[in-house]
Amino acid sequence: MEQEGKIISADLTVHEAEQVRNFYEQVIGWEHSEVNMGSYNDYIMTTKDGKPVAGVCHQGGSNEGLPPVWMVYFQVSDLNDSLETCRKLGGKVLREPEGSGCGSFAVIEYPAGAICALSQM
Repeated sequence: MEQEGKIISADLTVHEAEQVRNFYEQVIGWEHSEVNMGSYNDYIMTTKDGKPVAGVCHQGGSNEGLPPVWMVYFQVSDLNDSLETCRKLGGKVLREPEGSGCGSFAVIEYPAGAICALSQM
Protein backbone atom coordinates (compact mmCIF):
# COMPACT_ATOMS: atom_id res chain seq x y z
CA MET A 1 0.00 0.00 0.00
CA GLU A 2 1.32 3.38 -0.94
CA GLN A 3 2.08 5.71 1.99
CA GLU A 4 1.02 3.33 4.78
CA GLY A 5 1.77 5.04 8.10
CA LYS A 6 1.59 8.52 6.61
CA ILE A 7 -0.14 11.29 8.56
CA ILE A 8 -3.13 12.09 6.36
CA SER A 9 -5.03 14.65 8.41
CA ALA A 10 -5.54 16.20 11.82
CA ASP A 11 -8.71 17.24 13.63
CA LEU A 12 -9.24 19.46 16.63
CA THR A 13 -12.43 18.85 18.61
CA VAL A 14 -13.51 21.70 20.88
CA HIS A 15 -16.59 23.33 22.43
CA GLU A 16 -16.16 26.71 20.69
CA ALA A 17 -15.40 25.50 17.15
CA GLU A 18 -16.23 28.83 15.46
CA GLN A 19 -13.80 30.76 17.67
CA VAL A 20 -11.07 28.15 17.17
CA ARG A 21 -11.72 28.09 13.41
CA ASN A 22 -11.36 31.90 13.28
CA PHE A 23 -8.17 31.77 15.38
CA TYR A 24 -6.43 29.36 12.98
CA GLU A 25 -7.65 31.26 9.94
CA GLN A 26 -5.97 34.39 11.29
CA VAL A 27 -2.83 32.73 12.70
CA ILE A 28 -2.08 30.25 9.89
CA GLY A 29 -3.95 31.76 6.95
CA TRP A 30 -6.34 28.85 6.47
CA GLU A 31 -9.80 29.15 4.98
CA HIS A 32 -12.72 26.82 5.71
CA SER A 33 -15.69 25.05 4.29
CA GLU A 34 -18.61 23.78 6.31
CA VAL A 35 -19.55 20.15 6.89
CA ASN A 36 -23.22 19.72 7.81
CA MET A 37 -23.52 17.58 10.93
CA GLY A 38 -27.31 17.89 11.19
CA SER A 39 -27.98 20.54 13.82
CA TYR A 40 -24.56 22.22 13.49
CA ASN A 41 -21.57 22.53 11.14
CA ASP A 42 -18.02 21.30 11.57
CA TYR A 43 -15.24 22.76 9.43
CA ILE A 44 -12.70 21.52 6.92
CA MET A 45 -9.73 23.85 7.07
CA THR A 46 -8.06 24.47 3.72
CA THR A 47 -5.11 26.29 2.23
CA LYS A 48 -5.86 29.42 0.18
CA ASP A 49 -5.92 27.25 -2.96
CA GLY A 50 -8.57 24.95 -1.44
CA LYS A 51 -6.41 21.97 -0.39
CA PRO A 52 -7.89 20.29 2.75
CA VAL A 53 -5.35 20.22 5.60
CA ALA A 54 -7.29 19.74 8.86
CA GLY A 55 -10.64 19.75 10.58
CA VAL A 56 -12.09 21.82 13.41
CA CYS A 57 -15.02 20.01 15.00
CA HIS A 58 -17.58 20.65 17.71
CA GLN A 59 -17.26 18.52 20.81
CA GLY A 60 -20.71 17.02 20.48
CA GLY A 61 -22.62 14.34 18.64
CA SER A 62 -20.24 11.63 17.45
CA ASN A 63 -17.30 13.71 18.75
CA GLU A 64 -18.58 13.89 22.34
CA GLY A 65 -15.82 12.96 24.76
CA LEU A 66 -12.89 13.39 22.40
CA PRO A 67 -10.06 15.38 23.99
CA PRO A 68 -9.49 18.99 22.83
CA VAL A 69 -6.13 18.20 21.20
CA TRP A 70 -4.92 18.03 17.61
CA MET A 71 -5.60 14.39 16.77
CA VAL A 72 -3.57 13.05 13.88
CA TYR A 73 -4.91 10.43 11.48
CA PHE A 74 -2.47 7.74 10.34
CA GLN A 75 -3.10 5.81 7.13
CA VAL A 76 -3.35 2.01 7.50
CA SER A 77 -4.04 -0.71 4.94
CA ASP A 78 -6.39 -2.82 7.11
CA LEU A 79 -8.17 -0.97 9.91
CA ASN A 80 -9.60 -4.06 11.60
CA ASP A 81 -6.18 -5.75 11.64
CA SER A 82 -4.58 -2.61 13.12
CA LEU A 83 -7.26 -2.42 15.85
CA GLU A 84 -6.78 -6.09 16.73
CA THR A 85 -3.01 -5.55 16.99
CA CYS A 86 -3.57 -2.43 19.13
CA ARG A 87 -5.62 -4.45 21.62
CA LYS A 88 -3.10 -7.33 21.67
CA LEU A 89 -0.32 -4.87 22.52
CA GLY A 90 -2.25 -3.37 25.45
CA GLY A 91 -3.79 -0.39 23.69
CA LYS A 92 -7.44 0.63 23.76
CA VAL A 93 -9.89 1.32 20.98
CA LEU A 94 -11.66 4.47 22.14
CA ARG A 95 -13.94 4.74 19.11
CA GLU A 96 -14.89 1.70 17.09
CA PRO A 97 -14.63 2.03 13.30
CA GLU A 98 -16.91 4.52 11.61
CA GLY A 99 -17.61 3.68 8.02
CA SER A 100 -16.23 0.64 6.24
CA GLY A 101 -13.49 0.04 3.74
CA CYS A 102 -11.71 3.03 2.26
CA GLY A 103 -12.21 6.10 4.43
CA SER A 104 -13.22 4.24 7.60
CA PHE A 105 -11.53 5.38 10.79
CA ALA A 106 -11.22 4.61 14.50
CA VAL A 107 -9.58 6.25 17.52
CA ILE A 108 -7.01 4.38 19.61
CA GLU A 109 -5.01 4.99 22.76
CA TYR A 110 -1.44 3.77 23.26
CA PRO A 111 -0.94 2.08 26.66
CA ALA A 112 0.87 5.19 27.99
CA GLY A 113 -2.06 7.43 27.04
CA ALA A 114 -1.26 8.94 23.62
CA ILE A 115 -4.33 9.14 21.39
CA CYS A 116 -4.51 9.06 17.59
CA ALA A 117 -6.84 8.01 14.81
CA LEU A 118 -6.29 5.32 12.19
CA SER A 119 -7.87 5.58 8.77
CA GLN A 120 -8.06 2.88 6.12
CA MET A 121 -7.23 4.29 2.70
